[in-house]
Amino acid sequence: MKISKRRQFLSLLGLGGLGLGGVSTKAQAHHTETHFDDSSKHRLLYQCNKADIEYIDHILFSCGEMLRKYGDDIEIVVTTLGPGIHLLAKHPRRMIKPEQQQRVKSLAAYGVRFQACGNTMKTLQWSEEDMLAEAEIIPIGVEGIMKLQEQGFSYFSW
Repeated sequence: MKISKRRQFLSLLGLGGLGLGGVSTKAQAHHTETHFDDSSKHRLLYQCNKADIEYIDHILFSCGEMLRKYGDDIEIVVTTLGPGIHLLAKHPRRMIKPEQQQRVKSLAAYGVRFQACGNTMKTLQWSEEDMLAEAEIIPIGVEGIMKLQEQGFSYFSW
């Protein structure tokens, strides 16, 4: 049985900070890089609006768990705004662990999208150069959340 690129990645992680335990090889890849060209059965949207280490760990852990469970059959977006945007900054001004930004990079490599609120960036006087390459800058974070919900994404916030 051929294992998808995402499944190979997740199994290599083991518990590697994402808490992904054993990974099933049941799901099969139907894409080359990410699954966003296809219509996923499950669509999940997380709001990240706090720069709190435990809060961010919960969001990233949950993303990893949902990838482990649903494999290629889930589309996940994390929208950062307010203090949560520091997660996606090259030089965050709030307490963000380097391991958290590494998780962002790892999750993004396997299809999780990370959005950064343009309004929050303006308030902080940040430009695209201040953000990690994985950050997808959107004009207004709350509008992005609304539009994704209109497209059928389930919204989750702690």
